[in-house]
Amino acid sequence: MSSAILGGRGTASHVVHFRGSFLWMRLEIEARRAVVIRCVEKESLLQMGMVACGGTLRVRSIRMLGPMELGMHQLSSPYVRFSLLALSSVFFLVDPFAAIPTFLAITAGADPHRRRRMAYRAAVTCFVVLTSFALAGKLIFVLFGITLPAFEIAGGLILLLIGVDMLEAKRSPTQESSSEAEEATAKEDAGIVPLGIPMLAGPGSISSVMVLVGQAPSKWPNWQMAAILLSIAVTAAASYGVLSGADRVRRLLGETGIRILVRIMGLLLVALAVQFFVNGLMDLGVIAHPGGS
Repeated sequence: MSSAILGGRGTASHVVHFRGSFLWMRLEIEARRAVVIRCVEKESLLQMGMVACGGTLRVRSIRMLGPMELGMHQLSSPYVRFSLLALSSVFFLVDPFAAIPTFLAITAGADPHRRRRMAYRAAVTCFVVLTSFALAGKLIFVLFGITLPAFEIAGGLILLLIGVDMLEAKRSPTQESSSEAEEATAKEDAGIVPLGIPMLAGPGSISSVMVLVGQAPSKWPNWQMAAILLSIAVTAAASYGVLSGADRVRRLLGETGIRILVRIMGLLLVALAVQFFVNGLMDLGVIAHPGGS
């Protein structure tokens, strides 16, 4: 048995989602003062026309929520929204799929064990660098006197440049330059530099992490920081899996498949960059918040 508590002064319309013993229901009601609805079973709700529990409640309509609506209702949770934002922005900017050609060129002629070791070092370096900026983000803002809106606008511009290059299915110079790639091929072990940084943990991914950290509360611990750190860990693990199996991934997807995937991520990254930019302008008061006065 579960209950939904409704409150209001005078006559007000409300839409309530709550879970009963057997089902989820959507109720559109008019309440005159605080009332409690107890969901016991399906039949009692469907037959209910008037309920009095310390107040007056008139049910205008009762509707079952389908699986799609339940999924959308759960996705509207701020926890889910922020977690998806953190994971998508970090993963798209690290973009291990776009690093496959360079990784294969760097490790040409290397045995599988050496390739896995280099991929592991690159993934660990990416995790350490991004986690360090996540933990020190607030301190960096205070130390250099940087405001969150300024970093949102700067980060949005960097993300936009990277996203435009990804739409052309190529690596952005902010992530990887030709001289760095040539230097890496001459190195005995390029797992840390340049593979780990800046190819995986580059300016774009660092900027994204900093913007996300700026949106999290200062008080520690909080669930936003946990979501950011978990997103970094998942991205680093995925990067190791993609790079260590670069040959298999390339055979599976092919050059065309990798380019299509990079372009799709680039499109989403451009939209994310514009959103960061708009958020910065709204925080500065240049443009009004939606629904604001």
